Amino acid sequence: MKISTTQYFSQTTQQLGDLQASLSKTQTQLSSGKKITKPSDEPDKAAVVARLQSAIARQQSYQDTLKTANTRLTAEETALRSAGDVMARIKELATQAASDTVGDQDRQSLALEIDNLREQLLSLANTQDANGNYLFSGSRANQPAFAKDASGRVVYQGDQSRMQVNIGDSRRLNLNRAGSDVFVRVNRSDGQGGNTGVDFFQSLADLSTAIRSTDRTAMRRGVAEIDQLQNGLSEGIGQVGADQAVVDAQTGVLDQIVLQLKTSKSDVEDLDYTEAVTRMNRDELALQAAQSSFAKISQLSLFQLLR
Repeated sequence: MKISTTQYFSQTTQQLGDLQASLSKTQTQLSSGKKITKPSDEPDKAAVVARLQSAIARQQSYQDTLKTANTRLTAEETALRSAGDVMARIKELATQAASDTVGDQDRQSLALEIDNLREQLLSLANTQDANGNYLFSGSRANQPAFAKDASGRVVYQGDQSRMQVNIGDSRRLNLNRAGSDVFVRVNRSDGQGGNTGVDFFQSLADLSTAIRSTDRTAMRRGVAEIDQLQNGLSEGIGQVGADQAVVDAQTGVLDQIVLQLKTSKSDVEDLDYTEAVTRMNRDELALQAAQSSFAKISQLSLFQLLR
């Protein structure tokens, strides 16, 4: 079969174009470090890469949530431990005030210090995070957990709601806790064989009043109630510690998942530089050979043969 000059030129042009396109693709791959530079290169693998990237982004969002949760938990722990230290000092003062060796004037000074420490506890109970949210208000994070009413009595303004956040595809974490769960009420005898609940800050206010009036019975009751108040803070610290353990464990799990996903994504899309350089050199040689042969053959004609 004879090949016309037009057909030869067309085939050669197509061949040169294919070689140049292959060489250009390899050069693009080398510059980007990726085997897939556009979805049309390998649609099936491009779809796999897209799914893996989506999965990585989802896991990384969980990691960001865990970082936020850990920051909040650290702030809660700091506030509760500080409150525990203040309560230890109040117990020391109350025990001292209940002693027979302390005079009335000294009790006035001890009661004043307890009042100041009570205000410090109120400030700790209204601790805010970096975004200005109150840590112990439940879901009402935009208002202080505790505030004084018209009579000067400290009341809880939050609620009991626990907000949960996703920290995994099938795992959630409580992000907050109610102030009434850590700054607890105490059970006090009503004198008729029953008990009544007394708020955290009211118990401390009653203790201060008892010290000022040298009411020894009320002072002894106040010292005993401090143990209940401290237990509430200790349980709160324990709950925070348990949540921090969950954060640490889940962080480790997510780190492994993200690493595996990134490895799988790398296996699909990352370029084998050695193979790509070898392919580029091969394409360059093939292109040079095709261009050289085309240049020589295109100069041939019947008149040149007759000469």
